Amino acid sequence: MLFAVLFIDKPGQGALRAAQLAAHIAWVDAHKEQVLVAGSLRENPADVPKGGLWVVQAPDKAAVRALMQTDPFYTCGLRHSVEVLHWSKALEHHHALI
Repeated sequence: MLFAVLFIDKPGQGALRAAQLAAHIAWVDAHKEQVLVAGSLRENPADVPKGGLWVVQAPDKAAVRALMQTDPFYTCGLRHSVEVLHWSKALEHHHALI
């Protein structure tokens, strides 16, 4: 199953995010079979991110939650909220690399 995961970071935690960024990127790369797409969300391109968005392949929501709880951004306390939603991909036969 595919899931969209929306993260909102705690306000004012840009320094914590920056300190954990390398570990987070390494973690995402190590889990690329499950975390198919990942990236930060910002109001404007130059702003400190407010959160992030993932597309995850997993058997169920419990597996997604277990996975995200090992991410350095989660374990360091950066995340304010997380929403895990089932994602129904349109045009299922289309595969795009972004």
